[in-house]
Amino acid sequence: MSEQVVKFGTDGWRGIIADDFTYANVRVAAAAIANYVLAEEDWAAGVCIGWDTRFGSRSFAGVVAKVLSGAGIPVVIADRETPTPALSFEVRRRKAAGGVMITSSHNPAEWNGVKYKATYGGSGKPSIMTAIESHLGKPLAEAEQPGAVTEEDFHAQYEAALTAFVDLEKIKASGYKFLIDTMYGSGRGVIAGIFGKAGIPYVEMRGEINPSFPGINPEPILPHIIETQKRVVADKCDAGLITDGDADRIGAVDEHGNVVDAHKIISLLTYWLLERKKWPGDLTRAFNTTKMMDRIAAKYGRKLHEHGIGFKYVVDLMLANDILIGGEESGGVGISRHLPERDGLLNSLLLANVMADEGKTLGELVAALQAEFGEHQYGRIDMHIDEALKQSAITRARAGVSDIAGMKVLKVETLDGIKFFLENKDCAGKPHAAETWLLLRASGTEPLLRVYCESCSVEAVGRILKAAETFVLQGRVD
Repeated sequence: MSEQVVKFGTDGWRGIIADDFTYANVRVAAAAIANYVLAEEDWAAGVCIGWDTRFGSRSFAGVVAKVLSGAGIPVVIADRETPTPALSFEVRRRKAAGGVMITSSHNPAEWNGVKYKATYGGSGKPSIMTAIESHLGKPLAEAEQPGAVTEEDFHAQYEAALTAFVDLEKIKASGYKFLIDTMYGSGRGVIAGIFGKAGIPYVEMRGEINPSFPGINPEPILPHIIETQKRVVADKCDAGLITDGDADRIGAVDEHGNVVDAHKIISLLTYWLLERKKWPGDLTRAFNTTKMMDRIAAKYGRKLHEHGIGFKYVVDLMLANDILIGGEESGGVGISRHLPERDGLLNSLLLANVMADEGKTLGELVAALQAEFGEHQYGRIDMHIDEALKQSAITRARAGVSDIAGMKVLKVETLDGIKFFLENKDCAGKPHAAETWLLLRASGTEPLLRVYCESCSVEAVGRILKAAETFVLQGRVD
């Protein structure tokens, strides 16, 4: 494969194992990272390398270590599979020059990837990722003396930090029982270990290593969490806490088996941090994330930053401003007092803490949140369509639409995609009714159009998504 196969995006580069994700291309990516570190960072501080439970991850991590060491850069590699936020924590703790994580996060089993983490313990800013990409294909000078390569545990200090961040005694005293689903990912055993030592009742599922991720993608959304829904009810748990393949994203299920989406999770955490902890700082949310955050921000007099889709925008804001919490629709939530990074494990523990503090199950917490701030329901469809149809839909949407699903278009925003605000008369009689909006966003790298919607009822969301799907397919030429 040519060097052009390797392209760094928000966090790094990913590809299909044995197709474009090969040893040769991993060496290309590693050489670009090495050249960047040598040119821009204190390379003598070394680079940390983590790896997940995917096929070949440990071996690919070894390839990266060999390239970096050959350039004279000291390397510390994880001695076992490691969550991405644990790698980020270790990078910051050691004041390392950077970190490399071998993972493809929530992608299907045939994928793997290379993520880069900056010295501050989070995703590389766009300027950093652009700089790394500028080194692709450049020769890497061999050092006279290779950098030392050591293997160390990245779990202990990270797990100690998680434990210190939450009130385990209060969670234990609540008597709540938790289902933990790590989706065969590298978060396996972390929360179970913490709960086990603290005497908190739990059941763990999909905690074994199985790189085929049988029957699922390791992404904490439907349909991949159907078994989680069943197990929560069957095992009489008060909540299900779910992390993705590299444990930086969170999903959840309430005691009745209902999915608690990422919008409600970040809203619950934000409300608790402001109401209970009273910590200072602004809030952030992505363009495709619930406007309930706006209402919470208004109640507590906090500034809300709306930004593009991708956690890199949260990181940028956290590095430049006093941000308390920020997040995105896909389940990535960061709390700056911990790390400028998504952390599904910390957020899972915090959800348990919220339940204990409020004396409510997860379902009861969601009901109370919506009683105060209004019913906010959300849905998303991913339309795998050809490039021509995708571009046709975006062109027609930009040209102007007067109504969708019989609802008048009130205004349009284009921060990241095309967002229509709709006049939904069904919401008029509801207290604190959610604004109704629909967002079309085209992928820049694949034939995929994502369609997002929020409104005041499940029925309204379904109707609007169906109308949007019809609108997109109207441009099909058979």
